[in-house]
Amino acid sequence: MRAQQRVGLLVIGDEILSGKRQDRHFAAVVAMLAERGIELAWAQVLGDDEARIATSLARAGEDGDAVLSCGGIGATPDDVTRQAAARAGGRALALHEAGAAILRDKFGDRATPQRLRMAEFPEGAELIPNPVNGVAGFSLGSWYFVPGFPDMAWPMLEWVLDQRLRHLHNAEPAEEYRLRVIGTTGESDLLDLMEGLLAAHPAIRLSSLPARHRDQEERHIELGVRGAAADAARAYRELRDGLSVREGLRIEELRPPDAAG
Repeated sequence: MRAQQRVGLLVIGDEILSGKRQDRHFAAVVAMLAERGIELAWAQVLGDDEARIATSLARAGEDGDAVLSCGGIGATPDDVTRQAAARAGGRALALHEAGAAILRDKFGDRATPQRLRMAEFPEGAELIPNPVNGVAGFSLGSWYFVPGFPDMAWPMLEWVLDQRLRHLHNAEPAEEYRLRVIGTTGESDLLDLMEGLLAAHPAIRLSSLPARHRDQEERHIELGVRGAAADAARAYRELRDGLSVREGLRIEELRPPDAAG
């Protein structure tokens, strides 16, 4: 396992892949992680396919990643996330007594065996409280499963981040500094500069986003460096200085270090 555990996101549902519904979780999760100084390491959108979900979870387990999973934990036949979690974790599904008690208290005589399936979780699972309607989600190790409905999922994920993943909170989150290079240079002409920068500053991450406006001949490349504030600031200054000595380029600073905060 890495010294700093990564966090990944699974958005599950055939309705997302078919376009019947638009995903709203990705942007919300990125934002709530950023508030706590955490970066999202990866994200996947998967259909309601037990084998594929289980494979993704197993891979995350091998990598030691924490997983936030939204969708597919209901009791209808198309909801297979609970089964996939059990499969990936090598556990059997079993009625979670505390989860079942919540359902019996909520539904009374309508707490049918079919409805109680919503409390069938992998053996050893723990509950994730649902402040909206009380029907709990569950966790298995570092995998956290909540419903697909944003109004329920997001407060439940906030609880996970603050109660179960608090050790990942970073009081000094990463900083990103960006500039735009304007001119005729393509990315390939800047590879030596970018590669040298990464070699000198292996802890930072570099991004390069080329673009060309339809009404302009000049190419625009937005370059950014991201990492711990001091490291990123040093790398950014070296990037800017390296670009400044190249002929035919103009530099627009989008977020220099002195603009942070």
